[in-house]
This record gives sequence, structure tokens and C-alpha cells, in this order.
Amino acid sequence: MSEHQEEMSFWDHLETLRWTLFRCVIALVVFTVGSFVFLKYQFDAVILAPCKSDFVLYKLMCKVTSSVAFLPDFCDESFKVDIVNIKLATQFFIHMSTSFWLAILLTFPYLMYEVWRFVSPALYTHEKRNVRWVFFFGTIMFFVGCAVGYFMVFPMTLRFLATYQLGEIIREQVSIESYMDTFFMMLFIMGIVFELPLLSWLLSQFGLITRSFFNRFRRHAIVILLIAAALITPSSDPFTLACVFFPLYGLYELSALFVKKKKIELDDDDDAEKTEITKYEAD
Repeated sequence: MSEHQEEMSFWDHLETLRWTLFRCVIALVVFTVGSFVFLKYQFDAVILAPCKSDFVLYKLMCKVTSSVAFLPDFCDESFKVDIVNIKLATQFFIHMSTSFWLAILLTFPYLMYEVWRFVSPALYTHEKRNVRWVFFFGTIMFFVGCAVGYFMVFPMTLRFLATYQLGEIIREQVSIESYMDTFFMMLFIMGIVFELPLLSWLLSQFGLITRSFFNRFRRHAIVILLIAAALITPSSDPFTLACVFFPLYGLYELSALFVKKKKIELDDDDDAEKTEITKYEAD
């Protein structure tokens, strides 16, 4: 703990927290208002873009899957999801709530910076250096996860569910509430999932997990990730399942790289290396 932190009283901490929350609220209000103003002109082009056949993922998948017969068809230009509104005031409230969630998404780096400013006085110098990179890396991974959710996971989920038909006389129409709930749920879930390497690193710093944990439970993790991928994209074809599974499994392996080995594990590796050298010299 730093000297400045030791000199601060409880009321000083409370005052610092109050101003931190105040700045966060101001940033959210400003970005919410800005999102509310510009959202109406970008709603169709960005948020509702996966409802149309010309979405960037569908065009890319069309080029990839068109030459392979057993892969799902993404070249159907007639694909379109009809979004309907039932209640009179729903569109206005969706406009407000969407502006707020977008504000949280856009101000995420600043919110993380405010958290860093609040907790940094309580850290030692070497801890500040490490945590600074943790916040930086965590912010990047959150946005990468949201991008994966927007460009891959949500469109695939939407396309499967929107084209799934229980009966021929049933006409598929998606309510705006259902669409927006699924949209933001996928984005934030993927953003949080991509924080797994950061969480693993933090747990390793506290000595709660080591790299042997990932090696021991790799087979269990593969099964769990397959189930998670099946729940995220409830598609019957293995291609769509694989498109979600492999990024999740990549995060698992990346998390293992961020975790330190136990000292005994390092000693075992050194002993094994010495054994190999001795064997080579004997030969």
C-alpha cells in the first residue's frame, strides 16, 4: 500500500469513490444522448444488418461454402428476417434502452480507466505495472469478443432460428424486443467470454490455478465448450458449431499460456531436460 493511500481516511476514500461514480455517470449520460441522436440513422445499417442477405458474414460464407456440397447454403439472396412491432410505445423505449447499452459499450475503456484510477493508489509499484497491462489487454479482448459476437455468433444464431420451421403454415415474424434482447445478450456474452485469459491470469497471480490445471482438465473443457457452442448457436450442422467452438477453444489455450507454471513443474521440466542431455551424452 502506498504512503498516499495510508494517509487517506475512510471519508477520503468515500469522496474519491463519489467523484469516480460521478464521472462515470456523466460519461454514460453524454454517450447515451449521443447514441440516441445518431442511432435512428444507423439502426437499419448496423443493428438490423444481419437481417438481410447482403450481410458481410453471409457473403463471406457464401464464397467459402458454395463449392462444398455438404456445408450449409449461405448464398440464398431471398433470406430476410421480418422485424415487427406490436406495442405502440415499444420502438421509443427500444431506442432509449439501445442508446444506453451502446453507451456502456463505447465508454467501456473509460469506465475501466476510472476503476484503475480508484484502485491504483492501493497498489505497489510492481502491481501497478502489471495491472495497467491487465486493464489494457482486458479492454481489447472485450471489444474483440463483442466483434466476434456481432460478425459471427449472432448472425449464425439468427439465421438458424429465423429459418427453422416447425410447420409449413407458420409464418416467421420476429418481435423487436426479442431481436434486441438476443442481439445484446450475444454481444455481451462474447465480450465477457473473451475475458477468460485475463481472469485466468488474475487467478494465477493469487495462486488459485496453475498451468497443470488446464492440462488436467483439457478433455473436460472440450466437452463443456462443445456444449456451450451448441447452446450459443443451436444449429444442427457441424460447420456452424465448429465456427463457434474453435474460437472458444483458442481462448482456453490462450488462457493456459497466461498462467504461470508451478515451481515444482519447472523443476520437473529441468530434470527431464537434464535426463535427455545425459542420455544423449551416453549415446
